[in-house]
Amino acid sequence: MGRKEQDPGVIIERAFATTLQSLADIQRNISLVLGAKAAESEKVRGWLQYHLKEPIFETNTDRLSVCMLIHEQQIEVIEGLAKLCNGLSRNMKLILHPDQVDGQDAGGSSENEAEDSGR
Repeated sequence: MGRKEQDPGVIIERAFATTLQSLADIQRNISLVLGAKAAESEKVRGWLQYHLKEPIFETNTDRLSVCMLIHEQQIEVIEGLAKLCNGLSRNMKLILHPDQVDGQDAGGSSENEAEDSGR
């Protein structure tokens, strides 16, 4: 009785603002993760350069296999973060421009994602 009813438009606008702020916070945290990953990758590079010079591998193929395994792990992490960022960007676009859903099916996946999953 002493409570005022708020305009639904204002409530929706506040919800969008809160959602956008949350998405921005998530993207900032992702940038921090990427920065930490870059620093970690630099440390790994230094470690590999130091330790892979020693004759601990029987052949250069063995050495290359270890390097490729580490490289593939780093790429998987970066690809995962890139997919996360793409999803967040898609959500921001839907919030900011709900009438401009481009190239997406009902499930929300785009043609590029279908190509990526085929790898």
